[in-house]
Amino acid sequence: MTVARAIARLVAEGVVLTRTGSGTFVAPRPRRESAIADTAWQTVALADRFVGTDQITAALGPAPEGTILLDGGYLHRTLQPTGLLGSALARAARRIDVWDRAPVVGLEALRSMFARSVGGGVGAEDVLITSGGQSALSLTFRALAAPGSPILMESPTYPVAIEAARAAGLRPVPVPIDDDGIRPDLLAEAFAMTGARLLYCQPTFHNPTGTVLTTERRRQVVDIARACGAFLIEDDFARLLGHGSPVPPPLAWDDRDGTVVYLTSLTKPAAPSLRVGALVARGPVMERLRALRRLDDFFVARPMQEAALEILGSPSWDRHLRTVSAALRERCALAAGAVAIARPDWTVTRVPAGGLHLWIRLAPGEDDLAVVRDARRRGVAVSPGRGTFAAEAPAAYVRLGFAAAADHAELTEGIRRLTASG
Repeated sequence: MTVARAIARLVAEGVVLTRTGSGTFVAPRPRRESAIADTAWQTVALADRFVGTDQITAALGPAPEGTILLDGGYLHRTLQPTGLLGSALARAARRIDVWDRAPVVGLEALRSMFARSVGGGVGAEDVLITSGGQSALSLTFRALAAPGSPILMESPTYPVAIEAARAAGLRPVPVPIDDDGIRPDLLAEAFAMTGARLLYCQPTFHNPTGTVLTTERRRQVVDIARACGAFLIEDDFARLLGHGSPVPPPLAWDDRDGTVVYLTSLTKPAAPSLRVGALVARGPVMERLRALRRLDDFFVARPMQEAALEILGSPSWDRHLRTVSAALRERCALAAGAVAIARPDWTVTRVPAGGLHLWIRLAPGEDDLAVVRDARRRGVAVSPGRGTFAAEAPAAYVRLGFAAAADHAELTEGIRRLTASG
């Protein structure tokens, strides 16, 4: 059996090949072409449409082996519910219909679960299952605005949202935020100046700042968007990543006329490869989202949807969320305290009540890229702040993720390396 498994592995890797009735043979090596292919023609064919993702981090190159990764946006494996994920996937695989075609909109039972999590008057018919939050974001940008249109975005904001908007041909227009979230006065002014019909925002545990939009402003922001005839895309990626304090309801909770298009995902609170998310929308916009979804990839793989159902229906899921909440609260406090002691000239803009990151303003005159490069040379990776601004950054920042470290010791060591001088 061991030999058979080894041969099967070698066949899968293309090292050997088997011939029925003859035996097993070493596979011929592919011949290397002596000349380098000329692909310069593609530059002309692709014209002036550029799609880039995280160009600043890409320019830094991959982190060397052994680097402590404090630039991630996912839970470390030690914080993931690996037992629950494995058992849920195994149970889902045993269902007789698991490999059948799934509806384009997603399994009704899963849509109902997401609808209940939003609350208000949201029903299963208002939910579209997606392949994670990033897929939902890209789909929504393409569905709600034509290429060349402006899109208002918080400044700073999630950097990949900026790239996704540009990839859809949209023009990101920054709207500043303060300690209470996006500023309604500047938002109204931006709508008036640009004629935009689309606003992207993260009202709860904003990435990268951790800000929570205040109750008063939540109503104001929705009212401003509605008065301008605009859609408001609510990215609620971190709702299940609170640190123990009460979390305000989504903007979509009391939206009655379809102003808010809501997106969420199970990826952040569970594991990177649980690519299951949801879009919530009402009215003709949902029909457009469904149509684009059908053209993109038809439907989310049914085994993954069935596994998500098993996860959300398990008592272990609620226990996991409570455990993660406590762990993130401890890590956040530890990281904020360590940075304040080691670099009192840096400012942790706030100790967030949820989410995965600290937003740190560097000392006057410091350059975020230089700080990030120096940190990498010392064996720790953090994210430069400039990629979170759609226009010029008002100051130098770095984003420090406290959920990607293996434990408190690794997190502490990573911050020591980051804040070391020279």
